[in-house]
Amino acid sequence: MKRDAIREFFRRLAEADPEPTTELEYGSPFQLLVAVVLSAQATDKGVNIATRRLFALAPTPEAMVSLGEDGVAEQIRTIGLYRNKARNTVALSRLLLERHGGEVPHDRVALESLPGVGRKTANVVLNTVFGDPVMAVDTHIFRLSNRTGLAPGKDVVAVEKALMRRVPKDYLKNAHHWLILHGRYVCTARKPACAGCKVRDLCDFKDKTS
Repeated sequence: MKRDAIREFFRRLAEADPEPTTELEYGSPFQLLVAVVLSAQATDKGVNIATRRLFALAPTPEAMVSLGEDGVAEQIRTIGLYRNKARNTVALSRLLLERHGGEVPHDRVALESLPGVGRKTANVVLNTVFGDPVMAVDTHIFRLSNRTGLAPGKDVVAVEKALMRRVPKDYLKNAHHWLILHGRYVCTARKPACAGCKVRDLCDFKDKTS
């Protein structure tokens, strides 16, 4: 995709949704961090159902540690890998208390040192909580970036680096949210909704649906 087309691509997405944000429900940076950790291999809708119960009982790192692995597991058992996620949730809560005074750090290395937190999760937190212009590449963004020609890459890190180079700086802060929502609801995996796509004419995908 050419530079002018990329700018127009994001201009249209921004016009349609000027203030995009995550669909995960949270009331604090800590709760967002936990929700993103729980969202691995799970839908945001399913995570929100689980975290409504969980955060009612344990809204803070202190409360999460007190609830314990079994207590957390009981509240999130409706989502995949819930026992491992419960273990990570309690462990990261404990480390936040021990290392960061119970606060979510504004630091990539510190975030990625927490159990269950990888590059994508760290990027979501850095972008959504702190407003950093970073790109969290999930399966939706990876698919969309390659399919449209926006930022092709063989793996998520390659796509992330390509997006950081190619997305215009004035759109970079919100680009993650626009792309994930477009990939989730329009540029879907099995049958993209090309007929109603706002950026159809800019996209390089050859097998557009009617």
